[in-house]
Amino acid sequence: MKSLDEYLRQAEQAHGHLCAGQVLGVRLAMLGLAKLGIDDPDGKDRKRLVTFVEIDRCATDAVAVVTGCRLGKRALKFRDWGKVAATFIDVGTNQAVRVAAKESSKTLARQMHPELADKNQQQMLAYREISDDDLFTTQWVKVDLPPEEFPGYKGERVVCAQCGEGINFRREVWRDGAAFCRACLGDSYYRAL
Repeated sequence: MKSLDEYLRQAEQAHGHLCAGQVLGVRLAMLGLAKLGIDDPDGKDRKRLVTFVEIDRCATDAVAVVTGCRLGKRALKFRDWGKVAATFIDVGTNQAVRVAAKESSKTLARQMHPELADKNQQQMLAYREISDDDLFTTQWVKVDLPPEEFPGYKGERVVCAQCGEGINFRREVWRDGAAFCRACLGDSYYRAL
């Protein structure tokens, strides 16, 4: 595994700036990989890992940098739970660990660096220094993934009976013997104008 500083440089480049969320995300991912014994997420261990992230903020970009997991590779999964947390799954061993940032770390950062007026600066510095045990909770968990959730899954593509768009990875909904996309059944984040 690379050093904290190496990952922080990569995270800053990928995200566009370095902030407390980036430091937290890098540390969170490094801890998750260490718990699973994955040292080379971009090399020999590249296909062993699936990661679920629980927030769409700065920390998630950092988790992607450290793990090498990407949405386009089907190895990064997003659950919008609003938590600075991620679950790391070794698909080879089926072991999974969830790592979550402790809310108390913000208070600890203020206590550690009262000389810094800017909250982000306090946290950026403290999140480099705070021990893993004071920064995160870890929990061994079980994640049941169906085959279509794994990277490399080659499933049947079906066509929506209403709009005619293709649907991959068993994301269709069957009604009266016909396949429909979720949008045509009213579960859409957009609406036609």
